[in-house]
Amino acid sequence: MVMEEYGRWLKHATEDEDLIPELRAIEGKQDEIEDRFAVSLEFGTAGLRGVIGAGTNRMNIYTVRQATHGLAVYLKKHNKHPRVAISYDSRNKSLEFARAAAEVLAANGVKAYLYKTLMPTPMLSYAVRKLKCDAGIMVTASHNPAKYNGYKAYGPDGCQMTSESADAVYAEIQKTDVFRDVRRIPFDKGMQEGIIEYISSEVIERYYDHVKDRSVRPGVCRGSGLKLVYTPLNGTGNLPVRRILADIGIEDVTVVPEQELPDGNFTTCPYPNPEIKQALQLGLELAKKTGADLLLATDPDADRVGIAVRDGGDYLLLSGNEVGVLLLDYICKGRTEAGTMPRDPVYVRSIVTTALADEVAKTYGVTPVQVLTGFKYIGETILRLEQKGEQNRFIFGFEESYGYLAGSYVRDKDAVVASMLICEMAAYYTAGGSSLKAELDRIYKTYGTYLHKVDSFEFEGLAGMDKMKQLMADLRAGAPTQIAGYRVVRVEDYARSTSTDTATGEVAPIDLPKADVLTYHLDCGASVIVRPSGTEPKIKTYYSAKGESREAAAALQQKLAAAVNTMLGF
Repeated sequence: MVMEEYGRWLKHATEDEDLIPELRAIEGKQDEIEDRFAVSLEFGTAGLRGVIGAGTNRMNIYTVRQATHGLAVYLKKHNKHPRVAISYDSRNKSLEFARAAAEVLAANGVKAYLYKTLMPTPMLSYAVRKLKCDAGIMVTASHNPAKYNGYKAYGPDGCQMTSESADAVYAEIQKTDVFRDVRRIPFDKGMQEGIIEYISSEVIERYYDHVKDRSVRPGVCRGSGLKLVYTPLNGTGNLPVRRILADIGIEDVTVVPEQELPDGNFTTCPYPNPEIKQALQLGLELAKKTGADLLLATDPDADRVGIAVRDGGDYLLLSGNEVGVLLLDYICKGRTEAGTMPRDPVYVRSIVTTALADEVAKTYGVTPVQVLTGFKYIGETILRLEQKGEQNRFIFGFEESYGYLAGSYVRDKDAVVASMLICEMAAYYTAGGSSLKAELDRIYKTYGTYLHKVDSFEFEGLAGMDKMKQLMADLRAGAPTQIAGYRVVRVEDYARSTSTDTATGEVAPIDLPKADVLTYHLDCGASVIVRPSGTEPKIKTYYSAKGESREAAAALQQKLAAAVNTMLGF
């Protein structure tokens, strides 16, 4: 079966000049052929994601067309005149994949709206809602290495697609032969017939207006003298982030030249991820050279942002948890002072994000809401508020993985609004004789020092996925009673929706959707979370430790990480 499919691709996959040479190069190499053809990319709530290349288990125009055909069939079953918005980032093949998707939608009678140039993920979420589309497609692999690309699917609310919808689309995809069944029309013909249309500049300008509406202290940046270094990491953030910073009055912005223009090869950082120090290295060097107050870095699809702040003569990289807590505190304080805090305000965080934010929120009378990992769950919380006419109650949402959102105009994390608020916050504190570092120290002094650490363990290939599943099954079959010498007092299993007191055996329900996540709460107040990534072949472990000092919390973290590494066999 695998060899038969390999032969079909050799015969039919001729439209991409890169695929046939790749297929010929692996002739006779059974392992290479099986890796590409033994399975197909699965379509889930995150859409598709995989290595760019030839085969059913790769990202290429054929698997993109197949997925889009399945999406089109699904949409036509549920909508009389379906419409889809499409955007794409700077990754290799992104433009080709976006146009391929538009061609298939058009051939199936589905109106396709496409940004004329690459645009960030939040602008795709915005276009879905603004244009009243039934779905959205974002061609991106977020912060993955250059060999990857992906296809994120969105629902009509601007959130990533729900499990039910994704399953229904996947069922249609599985009925679709990648060569025989997919219909498409040439892109230019679709444009001429009006079934494919570029998204207007009016939509883009309205998005910027919504971002600026989220300002907490309008005008604070003008004349502040804030000195900034910015890197878009060769992605989509370059123009939108610089545009919004200029609009709010930040004039001194130096862009890292090697990472300014779109480049899907990401030659200066193997992982274009603002969570990783290596990706920020050129920015840090330029910040030291220019004496910048702040370094900003957005990932390729500009839904995440990382920062480094001046700390004496050096720069301190802040974690996603730290930036999120700073932003929450700044928004709450500023809106309270300005009288713009809504009645019964809420903020939302994922279950792997710092509990410190809950303590800050409660100080300002803001209700904390916890959701599963994945920003779509934050978006779904906003949707439920919107359905009651209460979307203004949502003031902020964030994840530890550097994703933030203020406002309900989009339903995904937005590095553009986050960049604006970070700079506004920095300008405000500097004007008052403080700094982001000093404010973070104040928060830790008030509530205690919370430190968090995330480790990732990669599992490549087909065997890797099986090993991931077995590890999680083993943990459920034999839950640890202690970690690093600290007793496990409670186990939360989100796949079983249970929270178990290990001393009494009492089981309480967890009122969240099922997810493959395990949380261990320890008698020292720390916690360990283990979960497979939903978008990458990785298991992630999260360590949360609270101490009287940063040193004490860090020491506890290290003990926990070493113990869990051994427990997982690494």
